[in-house]
Amino acid sequence: MNTQTSTLINGVNVDQLVATVNAIKQNPDLARFQFRAHNEWLDAGHSRTSIQGFYGAGQEDASRSKPFILEGDEPPVLLSANAGPNAVEAVLHALASCLAVGFIYNAAAQGINVQSLSFDLEGELDLRAFLGLSEEVRPGYENIRLTYHVKSDAPRQKIEELCKYVQKTSPVLDILRNPVPVSISLKN
Repeated sequence: MNTQTSTLINGVNVDQLVATVNAIKQNPDLARFQFRAHNEWLDAGHSRTSIQGFYGAGQEDASRSKPFILEGDEPPVLLSANAGPNAVEAVLHALASCLAVGFIYNAAAQGINVQSLSFDLEGELDLRAFLGLSEEVRPGYENIRLTYHVKSDAPRQKIEELCKYVQKTSPVLDILRNPVPVSISLKN
């Protein structure tokens, strides 16, 4: 009987990770993904987004038997009912989630065991632009501050190098740091 064991580091199957990287090296088209979301307004500031299918690795993905549902809302001070985080809070979540997966996957690929990883994030914005009261300030975040908390037996220098690498390769951080063309159209 031939049994093959996978190398798991930080819960990541490193053998599968390496195989995926090698497959993409052989066929770069496998790296092309299209993610989709559908949002519906419900009431006041409350809307609901469903996310299910996507295209990736050369085919339509059918691994999700039901959609992920994300609630978006505003707090009472912003005229709604707190049915979920607001959109700018969701951006903080997206950034932290992206950095976490990048950190853990890259740590696993480098053989770094991580006992714990967390992030604290703060973003500041001025509502005057959103409310149409100023053209002098931007409607989005003025700045975002993020602090890593990592527990690992790896030397601090190795963790710092990993943090820098993850920042360089994070899709969400790139989206926030660099303009992305967005096209918007109205359909009847």
